[in-house]
Amino acid sequence: MDFLSFLGLGKHEGRKVRFRDTLRSIPIFSELGRRELAAVERILHKREYSAGEVIFRQDEPGLGMYIIESGRVSILTDDALNNMTELGDGEFFGELPLLDGGSRSATVVAKTPCRIFGFFQPDLFGLIERDPRLGVKIVLSLAAIIGMRLRAVNERVQTLLAEGAAAGAAAQRPRHKKAEEHSRRA
Repeated sequence: MDFLSFLGLGKHEGRKVRFRDTLRSIPIFSELGRRELAAVERILHKREYSAGEVIFRQDEPGLGMYIIESGRVSILTDDALNNMTELGDGEFFGELPLLDGGSRSATVVAKTPCRIFGFFQPDLFGLIERDPRLGVKIVLSLAAIIGMRLRAVNERVQTLLAEGAAAGAAAQRPRHKKAEEHSRRA
């Protein structure tokens, strides 16, 4: 007898329990109760991708976000030349179009076979109409996450700018010394 059977859960119910735990671990849904998570679960769209399959391409219109139940994806930019990061089980990506419907800022490719759930803007808007309180909770959580990510990017840009300025100043110093020595000799 396996653990799920011991708990009185079949494989299907056990998968639902595990997926609900996955949803709860995602910051956007972490403050939701059991019934609210079940409402979100009902509007998710399950997709399976083979290794190497493109989930979406940079500059395509965005429809919503994706939650990885199992597998790994690569986030790529500049026509697949830059591998920005890899994500795996329980992680999510592509959330900005839930709010603005804008185009994709990167390409995402399945690195391994993946089971992914899509959470799309029309479904979020429908949820907001049916249950405004739940919709607002999700949108506020989403806004907080996007805000945190924006702050992190701003900090990184500031660090890179400071490093670039320091490197530029260091590169200029030897030239000034050589120019001073040359003018003294003349």
